[in-house]
Amino acid sequence: MQPGGELDRLRAIVREFVEERDWDQFHTPKNLAAALTVEAAELLEHFQWLRDGRADELGADKLVEVRHEMADVLVYLVRLADKLDVDLLAAVQEKMVLNRAKYPAELVRGDARKYHEYKR
Repeated sequence: MQPGGELDRLRAIVREFVEERDWDQFHTPKNLAAALTVEAAELLEHFQWLRDGRADELGADKLVEVRHEMADVLVYLVRLADKLDVDLLAAVQEKMVLNRAKYPAELVRGDARKYHEYKR
């Protein structure tokens, strides 16, 4: 992670929480990836039967719950990156380069198909 950046600060907050509870022993990459998936499913559950899932459709109380689920997803992602020594900012930058090549704007603008469905 970028030295001194917001992600480093977040990683430190999560590390401190984990260390205070002696939970590092449970935080294997496999377990963290599983927990991340569970939390993402809990996030999705709030949107399951909504038409669009916009903030006004969720309402204030549900939006708080969604925000907390989003935080859980981020915590597990940051923790997994920490355990695997992945710089999340660098990973996103690298992936965006790949995505730009896979989805050229002039070819895909306004079209949500997968990359293999486009004619080049």
